[in-house]
Amino acid sequence: MKETIKILVVDDEENIRWLFQKALQKKGYQVHTAASALEALDKIRSSDYLLVFTDIFMEGMSGLELLGQAKELKPQLKMVVMTAQDTMNNTIEAMRKGAHDYITKPFDFDEIYALIDKALASLKVEGLPASDEGLVADDVSMDAIIGKNKKMQEIFKTIGRSAASDLAILISGESGTGKEMVARALHSYSQRSDQPLICINCAAISRELLESELFGHEKGAFTGAVESKQGKFELADGGTLFLDEIGDMEMALQAKILRVLQDQQFYRVGGKVPIHSNVRIIAATNQNLKSLMANNQFREDLFHRLNVISIHMPPLRERPDDILLLARHFLKKFGGRRGRATLAPDVERVFKTYPWRGNIRELENVIKRALVLAPSGAIFPEHLPSYFQDNKEPDTWDKRLGLLIQDYLEQNDWEKGGDLYDNLVQAMEKHLLENLLKRTSGKQVPVAKALGINRNTLKRKIDALNIQIKKKGDSN
Repeated sequence: MKETIKILVVDDEENIRWLFQKALQKKGYQVHTAASALEALDKIRSSDYLLVFTDIFMEGMSGLELLGQAKELKPQLKMVVMTAQDTMNNTIEAMRKGAHDYITKPFDFDEIYALIDKALASLKVEGLPASDEGLVADDVSMDAIIGKNKKMQEIFKTIGRSAASDLAILISGESGTGKEMVARALHSYSQRSDQPLICINCAAISRELLESELFGHEKGAFTGAVESKQGKFELADGGTLFLDEIGDMEMALQAKILRVLQDQQFYRVGGKVPIHSNVRIIAATNQNLKSLMANNQFREDLFHRLNVISIHMPPLRERPDDILLLARHFLKKFGGRRGRATLAPDVERVFKTYPWRGNIRELENVIKRALVLAPSGAIFPEHLPSYFQDNKEPDTWDKRLGLLIQDYLEQNDWEKGGDLYDNLVQAMEKHLLENLLKRTSGKQVPVAKALGINRNTLKRKIDALNIQIKKKGDSN
């Protein structure tokens, strides 16, 4: 019964607490509130809550500190972290500390209701979560992964949930999407963070040398082996080994990788003594491994060994809301003394519509180039590579209209109110009627005919929209 389900809301803003109380009581839940983390801890000690919603930034103890202490008191407690600053570090840290979920303000209460339903559904099947004790990592700067896009937020959550595990992870995605940065984040937030992270690109090394690079070799094992050499598996012992572009590895070598994953030991090339391997494997590919498997180019058993946890990096074209965020990040990162480098509005519009086939790596290089060519620090279209113009889509009215609507949404708080549709339609309608009336020198009959409406309807619209009729040739 809902009346027995208690929910605690922790926020130092009274209006947030009030909104939660009204919205959840309407659904029949018991709602308790706390204005501080310390007050919340007292209530958590004395009551059993299905969910605790807590803000991150509060005076005194933060929401993340509350999360850690509350989970020590009651490990099964489900806590949802709320913040208006949805940075990657906040998301990862919250999920790593055991948060049930992470939401950003402003939020829709339909999202809150769905979270409660999800918590109720999972209550019967969830066991005790793994302890997070001792997993507090150093304050690692991970700002190279930038993203407020929903898909990226889910990736940050996955990093937070899986970093402490030793399970293998397979990262997929097009070249330049940031797969290596995710691998570095996973390592940095893991229990192995004080041990080596060794990266090797399986596509960048010839097949003859790759085996030696991975497993090492003994002196005299082949021509040129003048001394013994440790391989990446040995160098990464106790840490993490990142196998980039695993899809380019030959089948014979795939079998040896599989054997290491199964037996946790290997032999150097030319060696006879087994070497124990204690490494966590993170692999990445820009290829479709399932298609390779269908063509007998990738081992299915190795795929399942690597794909215990999967992370797919979306291409930049599927993250349009992150493009300018990333661009400004690179401006700041590479701007040097010109830390105030900016993008002209025309460049921002081009960036939003450009397909970015090279993804984040291409965007980074475009910014680096533009900073060299823009002495004043302001970047204009002429500072971009010529292929931006060569590949430019036709500047159609439909495209320009789309950009105008995009600009309107970015400059207005469109999530509030509920009158967005009426406002946009009325604005469009007014401009359309004004332009048509101007072209017909104020004559309404031809305008009504062109629109497919009668003159009385047109007259009512003119009056309702307060349109001042201008004749062709009049100044604006």
